[in-house]
Amino acid sequence: MRTPRPLPAAVSLIAVGAVVALAIWRPWQGSAADAAGGPPEVAVSRSQCGQGWTDARTGRQTITLHNTGDASAEVDLVEVGSNKVYGEVEGLGPNTSAPMDVQLGAGRYAMRCLIEDTDAITGPTVTVVGDGKAGPAVVPVTKNDMLPLAKQYEAAVATGVAGLVVKTDKLRADVDAGNLLAARADWLPAHLAYNSLGAAYDAFGDFADKIDGSGGFHPLEKGLWHNASAAALKPIADQLAADVHGLQKDLPNEQVDPNDLGLRAHEIMENALQFELTGENDQGSGTSLNTALADLNGTATVLAIVDPVLKPRDPDLPQVQLWEARVRALLTAHLNTPVAQLDRTTREQLNGAVGELLEKLASVAAICDVRRAG
Repeated sequence: MRTPRPLPAAVSLIAVGAVVALAIWRPWQGSAADAAGGPPEVAVSRSQCGQGWTDARTGRQTITLHNTGDASAEVDLVEVGSNKVYGEVEGLGPNTSAPMDVQLGAGRYAMRCLIEDTDAITGPTVTVVGDGKAGPAVVPVTKNDMLPLAKQYEAAVATGVAGLVVKTDKLRADVDAGNLLAARADWLPAHLAYNSLGAAYDAFGDFADKIDGSGGFHPLEKGLWHNASAAALKPIADQLAADVHGLQKDLPNEQVDPNDLGLRAHEIMENALQFELTGENDQGSGTSLNTALADLNGTATVLAIVDPVLKPRDPDLPQVQLWEARVRALLTAHLNTPVAQLDRTTREQLNGAVGELLEKLASVAAICDVRRAG
């Protein structure tokens, strides 16, 4: 399993009862001069949070933020009282500007500035009047919301790693005994056991690459399916088993970041699309689609655990579940089929379904993003 890649610059944020996506912008690093001739800028700093927001109105609008302080900041536009977030800009560096695209209805709003090494600062309340309809917003998820879910996930991972140890030990015993036919049969269950761990892999440190990166399962797969000798494969199998045992021993010292759960649910399938559905990871076994299904199982485990957070916040959750089921059906129908042997229509169906699922999972990542509310 490859090291996860960050989400695109803008991810979808879905409001309760809304169907429109709200972009969360990671700003371009422009200077104040770049905004010359544009709308009035709203100041962001420890002493000026939200100052200058004088043209608020209902409907769709772009608010230009400018960091007048000396530290990087995150800015949320929140509804006073409900604390719903209507817009967010992250990574706004000193003396830089960024647009915040929002759609507001009548109500009371304020900028909340989250500045490095400083408690959250809420700017002055701005009352907006008019008939315009509000766009999407989300009730923030806090660390207290996600921490027990992360602990629940860690317990599930510990159980999964225990199963992985048993399967990997069996694989090592096959190779050590010179029974490579049995090793071929036992390689896949062990490999799938690892990939089904899903969102935990970023918490595995160096063990991730040792077990399923440049070392571990993939060189063993290559040797097993390309007629390597048992003597040549023995040190690889022994090291793989040792690393899996090392992971199990180290697991109590590793923690899943509560902020990572939703993000990883997206990235697991992003990696599956890039490395499994292309066949790039296949070293001869022809089981990339089996691995992609294990990845999907890892995503499904995450979704089940974060369901208490998603259900009241994500009206698109049924669509997530729908596309997860469609991807599952397609993968299940073509297990043990090398990607290169799929016909064009099937490959397009798989890629399209995973792409749709990824689009829906982007909202999961955004909603589960832990936000400082005070």
